Amino acid sequence: MKRSFLIALVLILTFVFIGCTREDTTERIRLATTTSTDDSGLLEELLPIFEKESDYNVEVIAVGTGQALEIGRRGDVDLLLVHALELEHEFVAQGYGTERFPVMYNDFVIVGPDDDPADIKEESNLGDSLKAVYQAGLAGDATFASRGDDSGTHAKEINLWSEYEIDREGDWYKSLGQGMGDTLITANEMQSYTLADRGTYLSMKDYLPNLAILVEGDQELFNPYGIIPINPDQHDVNYERAEKLVEFFVRSDIQEQIGEFGKDKFGQPLFFPDAD
Repeated sequence: MKRSFLIALVLILTFVFIGCTREDTTERIRLATTTSTDDSGLLEELLPIFEKESDYNVEVIAVGTGQALEIGRRGDVDLLLVHALELEHEFVAQGYGTERFPVMYNDFVIVGPDDDPADIKEESNLGDSLKAVYQAGLAGDATFASRGDDSGTHAKEINLWSEYEIDREGDWYKSLGQGMGDTLITANEMQSYTLADRGTYLSMKDYLPNLAILVEGDQELFNPYGIIPINPDQHDVNYERAEKLVEFFVRSDIQEQIGEFGKDKFGQPLFFPDAD
């Protein structure tokens, strides 16, 4: 009985040791990125290439840009891939990141129900379109679904309402606290207007029969993405591995692949390469 117990204990300790050894030797990189980047499917296409070339494993944490930046400030990841240009420059200036590297861009679009109760499809001005949604909302004819999650998209949306001095108060404005994919699904169900990045909308279009792009092309809807390694002087991070992933994303062949992503399915790319 005693011998059996000792044998079982030795086996348990052996498995624990093996498990710890495997975990310690894992070449892991922790990447915090946005839900819009993750929802588009781009990382599912690119990261396996990097992992095969490098033997590193990339752990992706998909959250809103605000949350990603906060995770980076705590040093809980090795690098960020986000889209909130001013906040990214601030992050680097404060010493949390070493440098921001441009990777790609797409644009924001306003999507809404096909019957377009606010009649924004015919508007040529972005501000007039938002004011029309507001007026239709006050009249009880329309609603707007906001991500409400402190993401880059949410920050852009709030900036637009503020720039055009539009009050968001009222039942017409729905703050969801959800990622881009979930917000689009909710907007589709509610037949609401919402601000989305083009890449996520196109990647989910087959599941959004009630939504269509109604406003696009305005210069203010430009949406750049940057990658930022966390500063090793601030936190104990895998900086050399993070650099390898940065080099991968800005490499010419990967930049070309970014520019091709989505063309075969949507007839247009979801992102455009933007590395220097």
